[in-house]
Amino acid sequence: MNLKQTIAEDMKAAMRAGDARRRDALRLLQAALKQREVDERIELDDAAVISVIEKMLKQRKDSIAQYEAAQRQDLAEIEKFEMDVLKVYMPEALNDAELDVIVNEAIASVEGMAPQKMGQVMALLKTKLAGRADMAKVSALVKSKIAG
Repeated sequence: MNLKQTIAEDMKAAMRAGDARRRDALRLLQAALKQREVDERIELDDAAVISVIEKMLKQRKDSIAQYEAAQRQDLAEIEKFEMDVLKVYMPEALNDAELDVIVNEAIASVEGMAPQKMGQVMALLKTKLAGRADMAKVSALVKSKIAG
């Protein structure tokens, strides 16, 4: 069963259980997936589904920061709940040691270690680490390794 089917089954289970909050969060996810399929006229595979979920997680994170700055804890709690639901469908995150090994391999595979090569290294890493690492953290790690 692919990720889209799993999400659909989980939504049906939430509906049967009467879990309105979970159902609503999954409906938002399904709507985002459907929107991307319609816009791009493609059938999403698991990697594309993960990229949609990553985008939604980033949006939720930004919203939480804004709601907390505006003293709207009620809205922040809704966003946190949606984040928790979305995180279930993400692949297991890499620990720092595993991430370090993958970054070192990517840097070694690019000819000539210079700051200008960072784009090539990040392009390699983006495909390998999709959904498994925070790319801002990876970027900082690559920068520090190339510079020093």
